[in-house]
Amino acid sequence: MIQTNKKGNWFEITVPVEWEKYTVETLFKDFWKAPKKLVHTFRMEKGVLLNGQLPDWTLPLRKSERLSVKLFTEEESSYVPQYLNVEVLYEDDHLIVFNKPAGMDTHPNEDGQTGTLANAAAFHMQASGEVNRPRHIHRLDRDTTGAVLFAKNPLIAAILDKMLEERSIKRIYLALADGIIRQKKGTIDKPIGRDRHHPTRRRVSETGQHAITHFKVLEKLKQKNLTLVQCTLDTGRTHQIRVHFSSIGHPLAGDELYGGSDAFYRQALHAAKMEFTHPFTQEKIICHAPFIDEEPIFINIDPNEI
Repeated sequence: MIQTNKKGNWFEITVPVEWEKYTVETLFKDFWKAPKKLVHTFRMEKGVLLNGQLPDWTLPLRKSERLSVKLFTEEESSYVPQYLNVEVLYEDDHLIVFNKPAGMDTHPNEDGQTGTLANAAAFHMQASGEVNRPRHIHRLDRDTTGAVLFAKNPLIAAILDKMLEERSIKRIYLALADGIIRQKKGTIDKPIGRDRHHPTRRRVSETGQHAITHFKVLEKLKQKNLTLVQCTLDTGRTHQIRVHFSSIGHPLAGDELYGGSDAFYRQALHAAKMEFTHPFTQEKIICHAPFIDEEPIFINIDPNEI
């Protein structure tokens, strides 16, 4: 793990030996894959120091040098801070992972909207004395529960966005599908596009975006005519798991939009686990999201065993 420290507005990293192959410039560009515009801003505003001095961005880094980045500057949040009872699964100076309950949007869909996870994140940061704007890295549907990742500053947000795009942030979902799925595991590889006849629904479409869902059957609940499945995604399309399972004749229980039964009070989908390597500390972060619903079908599964 790389040694780091927060000093006022500055984030300080002790350069590890494995970074000696980088310059300051290539650390930002090739290792963190930070956007050019953001790196340019750091340079112009003298927001990067090496051993307390303005660095030569082209010289190789050396082990034990102190790299400082001005990350913790005040920003006005675009979300109305609001206290909501939401569990924090992991938090440090740079990011937060929340366990989103059902019936809550990830972020406002119109100006001034409250009651969303982003409002809760803004309040949580403000209450901790952090005057920064939370940025959601991905989202879950309103009635899908589980782990959602937020960034606390523009640099970590840009890095995490790139990691999500490259699928180095791994997420595992649990779902209850209608009917009994016979195979033990499988892959659904079907493109997904908008449904012209419905404002929010998606559908499998030849002209849609590439979408791949892998699944493994965990339990066949024959008395209830349901199958508990574990899912991982190679792509992150809107409603992907819901659309894919509906397309193979096994819509998620409770998912009225895609033809699911009333065996569950909402679409039975939970983001149970998130795993990634922290961009700054290189620490492996693993978050298990406990089930919030008092629903015995989900409660019987131990998230730590996923």
